[in-house]
Amino acid sequence: MSSDDLFTLFSDEFEKLKKLLDQISPDNELTVNQIVEIYYQITNVSSLTEVIKQQLDDSDSTSFEKISNAQNFISENFNSTIHPKIMKNIDDSISEITKNLQSLNSDEKSKETIENEAKLYEKLREFMSTKEFVMQYNAGLSND
Repeated sequence: MSSDDLFTLFSDEFEKLKKLLDQISPDNELTVNQIVEIYYQITNVSSLTEVIKQQLDDSDSTSFEKISNAQNFISENFNSTIHPKIMKNIDDSISEITKNLQSLNSDEKSKETIENEAKLYEKLREFMSTKEFVMQYNAGLSND
């Protein structure tokens, strides 16, 4: 892949990331799929910036500036603001689901209660695995 192709890919992926983050409403809870998609895109753009930075020479100030802008965008908009909110959202969701499961804990359960409980356990599992994924990203931030 040529440097131009790589830079075009980076630009496209960065635009996708900005659109994803623009769609986040402060009041809405994100679904597990939305969270995974956001972190996938962040990781994708971050990886591309590292690859491109290694290939840039000092004379290509325009490309270097675009890469720096992307890194600052991720650091200032995502890492500082959105990432902590997502982590809190996940923790709140896990707590809420756990409370709901504990309130269903009775000796006699109807078929409907058992089905609801199974759905809640599945949702809890999804959030727990997503939390692990997000915590790995968070650990990467600590290492930078």
